[in-house]
Amino acid sequence: MIQLPLSKLSNVGTTIFSQMTQLANENEAINLSQGFPDFPADPDLLNLVDHYIKKGFNQYAPMGGMMSLKEEIAKKIENAHEAIYHPDTEITVTAGGTQAIFTAIASLIKDGDEIIIFEPAYDCYEPTVELFGGIVKRFKMIAPDYSIDWNEVKKLVSNKTKLIILNNPNNPAGKILNESDFQELISIVKGTSIFILSDEVYENIVFDGKKHLSICKYPELKERSFLIASFGKLFHVTGWKIGYCAAPKNLTDEFRKVHQFNVFSVNTPIQLAFADYMKNEDNYLNLNVFFQKKRDLIRNGLSGTSFELLDCEGTYFQAVKYDKISNKKDIDFAHELTINHKVATVPFSSFYKEKLNENVIRLCFAKKDETLEMALENLRKI
Repeated sequence: MIQLPLSKLSNVGTTIFSQMTQLANENEAINLSQGFPDFPADPDLLNLVDHYIKKGFNQYAPMGGMMSLKEEIAKKIENAHEAIYHPDTEITVTAGGTQAIFTAIASLIKDGDEIIIFEPAYDCYEPTVELFGGIVKRFKMIAPDYSIDWNEVKKLVSNKTKLIILNNPNNPAGKILNESDFQELISIVKGTSIFILSDEVYENIVFDGKKHLSICKYPELKERSFLIASFGKLFHVTGWKIGYCAAPKNLTDEFRKVHQFNVFSVNTPIQLAFADYMKNEDNYLNLNVFFQKKRDLIRNGLSGTSFELLDCEGTYFQAVKYDKISNKKDIDFAHELTINHKVATVPFSSFYKEKLNENVIRLCFAKKDETLEMALENLRKI
């Protein structure tokens, strides 16, 4: 047998999402772990895809994406944030948000570059940075409020800092950045060559009348930023794997150098269907109302129990603290919930490099109401 070379990702195994979904399946548990809807997409959208497939749009799309879709993306961003991106040269359609994140990192990071991330962090950031020789510097946002002390962030900045990665709204904490956060960030990057990757895949899922503030709203940040978004989160079709990256032309040029040799182009009929579907802005502007009802269903259903509900300002994930129920580590408690109480969740420690245990788990509420009601019935018995 040929000896394999040293692994480039020696500390990486199967993701916690796959692990918990498998455990849920093995135990016939209700799966509130992995972040995908269990309800169907809009039939109008499905019919549009069917239309374009039958019309013969089944070959390669242009490398940067179908122009009709990029134009709708540009309109969406301009209407929401008063920021202008040129559809042809500053917007690229990608095979999901994760591919966009990977490509942005690949286009920038070289050996020895330092990258600042905020934990709890989505699990794809650090491995991708490591693949390209980058060094991760972590700022820990601690329960229960997961706020950012920007004075501490400044201590992580050096002359080797190449990139700051934001996730706004944050998965898994459900935290959104406010005006003061952005002003602090502006002061940190001013006069530097630091770039920003802003993962905003949950941008349209923000609650209680609060407003999502995008990186592109601030010209001082927009000029140095990759903005990443996802249609899977927007239209309940995570399996279609389509997202996009919006960035100034100089950054987009570098992004596409990698993109063209990574996936080259993305599903043609679905791009055309999205372009038509986005013409009705209600198809995404009402998403916050739709998901707030589900968030409130979870929160009301757990009120009065020993679970402590943490704030959920955005995303379709609710974090809960369970220390009044058990002193077990979160991974062990999540396994116990799945096996004994038939509800699968995700332990927060999986979002920290050092597996920090805060006795917090994450529940996904992008599910049918009846699914959530069944899960709540089980959880209320604990």
